[in-house]
Amino acid sequence: MSDVVAQLLELLTLKPLDECLYQGESQDLGFRNVFGGQVVSQALMAAYNTVAEDRIAHSLHAYFLRPGDPHHPIFYEVTEVRDGRSFSVRRVIARQHNKEILAMMASFQTREEGFDHQADMPSVAGPDGIPSELEMRRKFRDLIPEKIREQFTCDRPIEIRPVNPPNYLKPEPMPPFKYNWFRAIRKIPDDVRWHHGILTYASDFGLLGTSLYPHGVTFMQKDMQVASLDHAVWFHRDFRVDEWLLYSMDSPSASGGRGFNRGLIFNQQGTLVASTAQEALIRRRPDRA
Repeated sequence: MSDVVAQLLELLTLKPLDECLYQGESQDLGFRNVFGGQVVSQALMAAYNTVAEDRIAHSLHAYFLRPGDPHHPIFYEVTEVRDGRSFSVRRVIARQHNKEILAMMASFQTREEGFDHQADMPSVAGPDGIPSELEMRRKFRDLIPEKIREQFTCDRPIEIRPVNPPNYLKPEPMPPFKYNWFRAIRKIPDDVRWHHGILTYASDFGLLGTSLYPHGVTFMQKDMQVASLDHAVWFHRDFRVDEWLLYSMDSPSASGGRGFNRGLIFNQQGTLVASTAQEALIRRRPDRA
């Protein structure tokens, strides 16, 4: 078995080309375009390369501008917007084929004590005994289109165990709430930057699909055009991405061909460690059926 976690860490290790300019490689996960979580996480790691070691990311806000090509590298240009006594702000532009594919702002803060409260963790089944997404894909391997079968059934660095998955073969309308347990499949180095980068990478898995639950469709259907339009992450408290995290997702609205999705991420002790938000294009295209 190849070390897929080492491959993910290598993916998030960018090559410096010049001051505040970095190159990241791409990976093909079987989607038509580059996985959005890859681009956002690489952009975060590029920004991390330009801030002091005592500054920790607390939020990022990214817009996907163009589809990325999974067969070519991506170049990340970081602008040092501000360095204050407590906060640093960075702007990151990702380019491919001389065109901007992502624009992101990220903010970093020195550690600070203050008021503390959080939302309660949902009461759902724990990860033990729940089959993983990969196990389910391999069970129905023959039903996956041959051109993406290998990518969809190969070993993955992030294990995802869905608590309430839809029936991908015969989807039916469901309430717009989704719960996934996830973790890296082996230990990650202690540096908080790795854990932030990998959580950002993993936070794009499944979030978009929450807005499809009430409509009884999935992104795999030929008549559906789906794409992330933006992505935001807030880091609240320390966590380890190699320990089980519960991703509680909901979609309060869909309109105008767009679905809005939110997420809360808890550790197994019930501590809220991060939040996410994303708006996505969810467009039915009968001409593609």
